[in-house]
Amino acid sequence: MLRRFTQVDVFAGGRPYTGNALAVVIDGDGLSTEEMRRFARWTNLSETTFLLPPTTPEADYRVRIFTPDTELPFAGHPTLGSCHAWLAAGGRPRQEGRVVQECDAGLVPVDATDAGLAFQAPPLIRSGPVEEEFLDRIVASLGITRDDVVDAEWADNGPGWVGLLLKDADSVLALRPGTVPHDIGVVGPHPEGSPCAFEVRAFFPLQGATVEDPVTGSLNASLAQWLLRTGRTKAPYVAAQGTAIGREGRVHITVGEDEAVWVGGDVITCVTGHVEL
Repeated sequence: MLRRFTQVDVFAGGRPYTGNALAVVIDGDGLSTEEMRRFARWTNLSETTFLLPPTTPEADYRVRIFTPDTELPFAGHPTLGSCHAWLAAGGRPRQEGRVVQECDAGLVPVDATDAGLAFQAPPLIRSGPVEEEFLDRIVASLGITRDDVVDAEWADNGPGWVGLLLKDADSVLALRPGTVPHDIGVVGPHPEGSPCAFEVRAFFPLQGATVEDPVTGSLNASLAQWLLRTGRTKAPYVAAQGTAIGREGRVHITVGEDEAVWVGGDVITCVTGHVEL
């Protein structure tokens, strides 16, 4: 069966092929979990999503999110990319100006903003201090010492992130990690007055190696919740990610009237067509 397909660039830095690619199968209804897994392995992108009819009247569509190895309950750049693809395919939200996405983590609102689409950061499912022995392993895997770490916390909103704050953006860009033991997000501030407030990098283990994600919405969401809660920054701000691997990702962080954190950025359509699934 031919199904509509698109590939988009999420959190692009103002032009295509500078952010994080996402594959979206728009007509995902009727596919089995194994068929979705097999296609996600084939695309070999950090995530591939499948759009389905919602199972609750509050949602506009349902999304399933797959890495090449596993299914995720929530992820940031797949949320914005899937919403963009749904709208481009003719989707019309029940509520004007707001799309409500259903995923395994629950309902996620997505709004149109001056910086592009933005999703409301879901609540953290794990926060607080990182166990000392585990933190030692993480620090060693990054090739730094505990003295290089300003702070560390669990910042898990689904994928499982551990957040590390370093003294500055240059320290983040200088990292040359070995094999990391867990999904790790590292953040450091740029000098005051810079176009971007923070530099972010995301590392995760895959088949015995360490992979760096180009631009990561879920991580930026949880880092923002952590940094704002602890008074280390104020919103709005822009975070850069992907610099170390030749990308120009830009993630826009804002806070709504209800103190909810919103994560936004550009989404650009790069490929459209059909796939046989």
